[in-house]
Amino acid sequence: MLVRDILANNRISFSFEFFPPKDELGWERLFQSIRELMPLKPAFVSVTYGAGGSTRDRTHQLVMRIKQETDLTVVSHLTCVGSTRSEIRDILSRYAENGIENILALRGDPPKGQCDSVEPADGFGYAADLVAFIKKNFPQMCVSVAGFPEGHPQMPNRLKEIDYLKAKVDAGADYIVTQLFFDNRDFYDFRERCEYAGIKVPIIAGIMPISTRQGLARMAELAAGSRFPARLLRAVDRAASDEHVEKVGIHWATEQVRDLIDNEVSGIHFYTLNNSKATLKIYEALGVEDSVQLSA
Repeated sequence: MLVRDILANNRISFSFEFFPPKDELGWERLFQSIRELMPLKPAFVSVTYGAGGSTRDRTHQLVMRIKQETDLTVVSHLTCVGSTRSEIRDILSRYAENGIENILALRGDPPKGQCDSVEPADGFGYAADLVAFIKKNFPQMCVSVAGFPEGHPQMPNRLKEIDYLKAKVDAGADYIVTQLFFDNRDFYDFRERCEYAGIKVPIIAGIMPISTRQGLARMAELAAGSRFPARLLRAVDRAASDEHVEKVGIHWATEQVRDLIDNEVSGIHFYTLNNSKATLKIYEALGVEDSVQLSA
C-alpha cells in the first residue's frame, strides 16, 4: 500500500524504523522485535541505508524479507551518494518487480573517511534530483524525504535549508519524515516555517528515546546539531544506572508524543534501534494500541 494513501486516511500514523543487522544474531533479534511490534499495526516500517550505500545489499535483503514474511507496508531508504543513474534505476526496477512501492529518497552521507561526497559523472547531486528521477521513471511509487527541525548539520543557512526542502517537495515528494529531536518547540517552528514556505505535504515527527548514557553520547556524535534540553540532561545525570536512564528516556519520549498528538501531528516515526521495548512502553503509557484507533 502507498504510504501517501495511508496518511490520507488516518488522522495520525505511527511507524517504525529498522536498520540492517550485521550478523545472524542481529537478524534473529531484529525479527523478534518486529514480531513484538506487529500487533501495534504500524502504518509502515522503514529500512535504513548505510553511509555511501555501505549496507545496500543488506538493506535490500531486509526490505524483501519484511515484504515476504509480514503484512507490513515497508519503505526502503535510498541514497544517491556514490551511485549512478543506471545503478539507481536497477535498484528501483528490482523493487518495482517485487511490489516495493515506497521509497525514502536521500542524498545520503559520504562513505566513512570521506569529508564530502563526490557526485558520479552520471549521478545525482541532491535528493531533489533523485525524487524527480523516481517520479519520472517510476510514477507509481510513493516518495518521502527527510526534514530537519533542528537544522541540517551541513546547511547553517536556515533560509536556504527550507528552500532545498521545498525543492524536494516540488520535485514530487509525497511526505516528509523528520530527524529526531527532543524539544517539540523545534518541530512546531519547523512545521510553521514549512507552511509559510508553501510546503503542504504531511510532516511526520521522528522520535528516538534515550536508553543509555553511551547511547546519548553516540547520538550527539551521529546526529550532529541535535539539541538536548537542560531538563533532559539533568534527569539523565540523576539516573543511578542505565536502567534508570532508559526509564527517563521513555518518559521523555512519551511526553513528546503525547504533546505531538495533542497538536495534531500527521504522524510519529519511532527510531527503534531494532529494539521493541521503548516503543511498546510508550504505546502502553499513552493507552494507544494501534494507528487504527486514531483513524480519521
